[in-house]
Amino acid sequence: MGICCNLKLIGVNLSVAIIPMSHQFGWNSSTAGLVQSSFFWGYALSQLPGGWLAKLFGGRKVLEVGVLSWSLATILVPNSAGFMPGLVLSRILVGIGEGVSPSAATDLIARSIPLQERSRAVAFVFGGLSVGSVLGLLFAPPIIQACGWESVFYIFGILGIIWCLAFKFVKEAQPPLDAKEEFVKEAQPPLDADYFDFRERPMDVVDHFVVSKPEEKSRSSSFEELSNSLKDVPWRAFFRSRAVWAMVYAHFCGSWGHYTCLSWLPTYFGEELGLNLTEAAWVSILPPLGSILVTSIAALFADNLISNGVETTTVRKTCQTIAFLSPAICMTLSSLDLGLPPWEVVGVLTCGLALSSFALSGLYCTHQDISPEYASILLGITNTVGAVPGIVGVALTGYLLDSTHSWGLSLFAPSIFFYLTGTVVWLLFASSKPQTFT
Repeated sequence: MGICCNLKLIGVNLSVAIIPMSHQFGWNSSTAGLVQSSFFWGYALSQLPGGWLAKLFGGRKVLEVGVLSWSLATILVPNSAGFMPGLVLSRILVGIGEGVSPSAATDLIARSIPLQERSRAVAFVFGGLSVGSVLGLLFAPPIIQACGWESVFYIFGILGIIWCLAFKFVKEAQPPLDAKEEFVKEAQPPLDADYFDFRERPMDVVDHFVVSKPEEKSRSSSFEELSNSLKDVPWRAFFRSRAVWAMVYAHFCGSWGHYTCLSWLPTYFGEELGLNLTEAAWVSILPPLGSILVTSIAALFADNLISNGVETTTVRKTCQTIAFLSPAICMTLSSLDLGLPPWEVVGVLTCGLALSSFALSGLYCTHQDISPEYASILLGITNTVGAVPGIVGVALTGYLLDSTHSWGLSLFAPSIFFYLTGTVVWLLFASSKPQTFT
């Protein structure tokens, strides 16, 4: 949970800081959307490399490198804010660092958690996203008001570095595992330890790299092994699977609603409902706060159904349908002129966005269900496509807002469309049956 919490802490700081930054630098909604979307350029670029590296070297090492990278890049943001290309580049670097983390976490879950407990494991780890959103939205406004918007980037960046050091210290302090435990958790080094210094090895690359006795390997041979492991991934088989395409489109649809709301809800609450910076940020806490509760309920619901013999595919389809239709209905109610007072609009949106967390027991478990061996790479594929709404959707929302001056048309209507079409595709083609991908 800690890794995803840290990820969201850094992720939401800009959605709050963008308000005073826009005032200081004179940005319109289109420019603010460009700044926020630039993070997703790097996030999309690092998804597949992150999944492949997690499969090859194990999730722990990839997590360490990713956290350190995005924390350092976050600290660079205030120094580059006055120069747009520099600001965009720093946000791209933050995205690259954060982009490897979901696949690394998925790799750890897929290799160590049995099917009957998988929903709860995914909910616990990725539930940190909601916790991080709550903490970021809770603490960012008073920090900005007391110390300026620059301070949140310094503070959250330093917290990321501290987390990385603590994670490394805890790992090194753990007692040695016996042979059986080590095999279940993560296997040992696939490549030349002197050159790569990786202590972990995932199970599925054992046959490629195990040697009968210690021997020196040149850098060229190590890179050759890396290249061969990449060729061994059954890319064509992935894209011949209807279940994979269903995951790809569902991930895209869910991300459109999530990323656009994550980026624009504080501004929406401020401009449309007339709240100040602190009030807008604190109201924005309500959806992720509700998600924490819903995530726990959904995980127990899904795991209990599977333990009682309900087909896994049926459980995943049910959970993901709830995750899509709930926000679609609530956004529709919010965008219509029903004369609802502001706090009722907040309540409706909170319910819809909180229930979207059922996806953690739907889509986000399906990668591990159909192939524990390639779960990290499959998540890398779907998350790459899922990052596109962060690039296009966040920027497009700002452009539509400048053009139409309508939050219903710019923020809610596109999300409703993708939630509904995503539901149809998921129900028709999704599957959690294990696949060999040969």
